[in-house]
Amino acid sequence: MPTPDSASSLSVFLNGLALSLGLIVAIGAQNAFVLRQGLRREHVGIIVLFCALADAALIALGVMGMAAVIGERPLLAQVLAWAGAAFLLYYGVRAMRRALQEHRLDGAQPGQGLSRTAAMAQAAAFTLLNPHVYLDTVMLVGSIGAQQPAAQQGWFIAGASAASALWFSLLGFGARWAAPWFSKPQAWKLLDALIAATMFVLSALLVRLALGTP
Repeated sequence: MPTPDSASSLSVFLNGLALSLGLIVAIGAQNAFVLRQGLRREHVGIIVLFCALADAALIALGVMGMAAVIGERPLLAQVLAWAGAAFLLYYGVRAMRRALQEHRLDGAQPGQGLSRTAAMAQAAAFTLLNPHVYLDTVMLVGSIGAQQPAAQQGWFIAGASAASALWFSLLGFGARWAAPWFSKPQAWKLLDALIAATMFVLSALLVRLALGTP
């Protein structure tokens, strides 16, 4: 029979899991990159592992007080917003250019494309240079986790981190089931156009944030 403490720990774990899933299950720069690499079957395992571990580290930092540090420094938040807007705009232009080109997924040649070093560099950029990642993991998840009892914060971090690992695994490894559809050039055009549009919208939202526009 579960003890009150174990039931409370499970509840905190599930709260962290649900909150994290609610925030990360959306199309964004990081998710779009993992999805694209999963469709191309390029370095999927190491990219999924990196994104999951990075999210776990940022969530832990947020719970341990980083949310308060950033919240007290509006200039830092503004700098991150401008940097993120520029980065997302650049990637959106690249995705739009790809949408105008003819290309398809060749399942027989999964290794063509980015080298492991280049893929990891892009994964790091989409994770660490994207203010939305910090807003979700550090500010939102971290600040809520910091409100949990000290003895239960570890369970909250575990739940939120598990959600991130589950989502990136589904996104990266599950994408291969969509590979037959992406053997058609028009499917790639649609995906890249959607990614470009998403990046432009996110960039515009970050510019509004940097300007302090309501």
